[in-house]
Amino acid sequence: MNYIEFTDEELKSFYRLIANNVKKIRKEKKVSQLDLALTIGHKSVSTIGKIEAGLENKHYNLEQLYKISKVLDIDIAKIIK
Repeated sequence: MNYIEFTDEELKSFYRLIANNVKKIRKEKKVSQLDLALTIGHKSVSTIGKIEAGLENKHYNLEQLYKISKVLDIDIAKIIK
């Protein structure tokens, strides 16, 4: 197996793609940030807001992405493409 280096910028771009996809699909499905946050187990909207805004180096983890895909009734692959 070849060793591959990933730059910080590459990873930030990947996280940004995911956040933008979740935001786009969430809006298409007419789900608010607050409703999404509460449905996936957060007590406030702040985490979702920070992720969508690209603040504080916040991003979704796998469990959150799984829950989001179920809440939005989409294939999880649509989030990371």
